[in-house]
Amino acid sequence: MSDALAVVVVTHQSAAELAGLAAALLPQLDEADEVAFVDNASSDASATVARKLDDPRIAVLEAPTNVGFGAACRLGVNATRAPLLLLLNPDARPQPGAIARLRATASERPGWAAWQPAVMLPDGAINSSRGVVHFLGLAWAGQCGQDPAALPVTPYETAFASGAALLIRRSAWQRIGGFADSYFLYGEDVDLGLRLWLAGERVGVEPRARIVHDYEFDKGRQKWFLLERNRWRTVLALYPAPLLLALAPAFALSELGLVAIAARDGWLAAKLRADLAIVTGLPAAVRRRRAVRRTRRLPTARFAGLLGASLDSPYLGELPRVIVAAQAAYWRVVCLLLRT
Repeated sequence: MSDALAVVVVTHQSAAELAGLAAALLPQLDEADEVAFVDNASSDASATVARKLDDPRIAVLEAPTNVGFGAACRLGVNATRAPLLLLLNPDARPQPGAIARLRATASERPGWAAWQPAVMLPDGAINSSRGVVHFLGLAWAGQCGQDPAALPVTPYETAFASGAALLIRRSAWQRIGGFADSYFLYGEDVDLGLRLWLAGERVGVEPRARIVHDYEFDKGRQKWFLLERNRWRTVLALYPAPLLLALAPAFALSELGLVAIAARDGWLAAKLRADLAIVTGLPAAVRRRRAVRRTRRLPTARFAGLLGASLDSPYLGELPRVIVAAQAAYWRVVCLLLRT
């Protein structure tokens, strides 16, 4: 079937979540749909619980080690055949009608390669209405914590779709190579969304589909390391050369600022580890950049249009107004230069 779904769920210590996910998801699926649970070396019997769900559409795969989110998604994708891929977190709960609405988007929006539902928090507030990307490569869930009345009522486009509930056409996944396995965790969805745009594809949001996601922003040091390392991996591989050149002064100043923030908030060692990983990984970044360039179809100015100067991010906390204003003005100048 042209609208059949392959649902890929990556688990790691997720046994307690799977019954709730199955109860919300399975009744919404069609007979031709597939579900692949990929367990990342859990010690809490996640794979056993998944097998006990006892549905003929379910396949359970076990990675020998924790290979990371992107690589585990790839295992699930490769084990399925349906033309539409739904990557879903184990703590996500599709609300009634959500799967049908996401499925219908495939024919209603033929120009979209990937899309997400409105991702909501358990208390009813928004978790992610869209993917927001600052020109420095910082990215976060748009409108997180806001009232659901703030959501648009019709479909719209976004820089990237949330990896908590991401639907992508298999053809688009294969064309650009899917997630970057080397990220391990965090930022794969940002990288995927921007690569889709660069390749001439489009990414959107179907706000009439709702999925509840039990999310809390964790500021652990390992997360800071992965966020910073993966941010730079995305910037170095994806940003067109004219944009990188125009942003070089901003990147230099922001690094000083981020080091100060990291020292203030107790994750300086993680920040420095991330910087070292980027320096030692430059040859791999150059190779990846060349591969991305071969698929690029989007002009630099249009790529810049996917980015913004908003600093409303849990990543940074509150910044002085003068900094907020200065970087916004800088970005306006960069955008003007790229359009000339």
